[in-house]
Amino acid sequence: MRIPVGRWRPRTAHVAASPWWRGAAAVVAGALPALAFPAPSLWWWAYLALVPWMLLIRTAPTWRRAALDGWLGGLGFMLAVHHWLMPSLHVFILLLAALLGLLWAPWGPLVRLMLSGVPSRARAAAALAVVPSGWLMVELVRSWEGLGGPWGLLGASQWQVPPALRVASLGGVWLVSLLVVAVNTAVTLLVSVRALRPTAVAGLLVCAVAMGAAAWWVPAPQPAGQVRIAVVQPGVLNGVGGAERRFARAEELTRELAGRQDVDLVVWGESSVGADLTARPAYTARLAALSRQVGAEVLVNVDARRSDRPGIYKSSVLVGPEGTTGDRYDKMRLVPFGEYVPFRSVLGWATSVGRAAAEDRRRGEQPVVMTVGERGLRLGPLVCFETAFPDMSRHLVREGAQVLVAQSATSTFQDSWAPGQHASLAALRAAETGRPMVHATLTGVSAVYGPEGERVGAPLGTDRSAAAVYDVPLAAGTTPYVRLGDWAVYAAVLVLASLGAVGAARSVRRRTAPGTPAPRARTARGSPVRPGR
Repeated sequence: MRIPVGRWRPRTAHVAASPWWRGAAAVVAGALPALAFPAPSLWWWAYLALVPWMLLIRTAPTWRRAALDGWLGGLGFMLAVHHWLMPSLHVFILLLAALLGLLWAPWGPLVRLMLSGVPSRARAAAALAVVPSGWLMVELVRSWEGLGGPWGLLGASQWQVPPALRVASLGGVWLVSLLVVAVNTAVTLLVSVRALRPTAVAGLLVCAVAMGAAAWWVPAPQPAGQVRIAVVQPGVLNGVGGAERRFARAEELTRELAGRQDVDLVVWGESSVGADLTARPAYTARLAALSRQVGAEVLVNVDARRSDRPGIYKSSVLVGPEGTTGDRYDKMRLVPFGEYVPFRSVLGWATSVGRAAAEDRRRGEQPVVMTVGERGLRLGPLVCFETAFPDMSRHLVREGAQVLVAQSATSTFQDSWAPGQHASLAALRAAETGRPMVHATLTGVSAVYGPEGERVGAPLGTDRSAAAVYDVPLAAGTTPYVRLGDWAVYAAVLVLASLGAVGAARSVRRRTAPGTPAPRARTARGSPVRPGR
């Protein structure tokens, strides 16, 4: 039987050219990278996940369509990576995703510029640097705290890949993102343009060699002993009196640590104490008694209105056998809508739609490095959302922190991907800084990572109510990322600036080249002046 191909082609072409089809395809393609993050944690998928999106953009018939494909793909990406926020923000998350998705609108034309048609070998080679640099600019802008912070950076999907973690110690999560997008760009060229397959293969080899060279060349952290740190995770507690019941359960679990030798520090999760310790001395006395029983200081997190200044703060407070030690850190970077409402006078209605903060928390003024115990252990505390920011952990290590400690609470999103995603960030911060990181939560996932980002001991999952002791390895030395900072970001800016300079130079040459027809003179009405008239 002969298939009437001619009858089907117009229908297929019509579907492919439909703006609705392209729009839906862009949203789905943009959502695909989410599978590389926990819980699926398909780290290898990150190296292919952008290919469908980029293949779609390179076929865009116009620059405007490419920008639209970039925007819709960005919308899909933000929805997929932050889908666990839906119970809190409801329909408001669609507006946020649409606004943040606009950041990818310029990336669409950039992809089309570098990959459309049959690029020359020079343009294809340049694309391996330009396209990742454009992506990194999007990640950098959306990493601003007011836009939601650096959650879901593509490089963060590689938190369990040792060579990628070594790359992070060289250039931070930013350099890992550049390499991941470069591989996606090379694969896009490989599958779309047959004539450029040698160039694409060469690009893949360069990326592989770069990652291997980083893993071989970057010095490993130098061992410097170890400390024993206990993590107390109360778990999910249903019923009334949540704050007091949570405190009592953490108190009970901490008592179980008594008699265990050489515990240097006990860490409770975020909002583990619901009252100001100055105003409630009974809580301070109970914590001091625990410190004496265990033989170690206790780092708690107070989420309460302070008695010495107006407003509610989230504060890491160190308590010893005699009471508070005077070391206190107030959280500096707050979660938009979760802990404060931006432009509350305009967006205050969000509190009636979802679980937005009824009252804004107050910000701390500066990071703090605490000194713990007789050994003088230098501790760098972070609170929840702050672990997503590479610059904060880097600053603490430059100030002398030997151990990074994050106090977190993701109980609002207990049965979602959020707890696993949050815990995975500690591996990246540890690898970037060459310092171990302890991630302690109220309800899981609590985990500890060594100076190379390697997992230490077994994590406490979201189904656990327990206390666990970890032998945390210490390290000396300074990673290139701590020493040099965000040089990968500056390199990406330089690549894009060079692209702009080349484009401007070509435009000037075209306008001034000999033989270029001069513009025709026009009459006052706009019609050309003809010779002889």
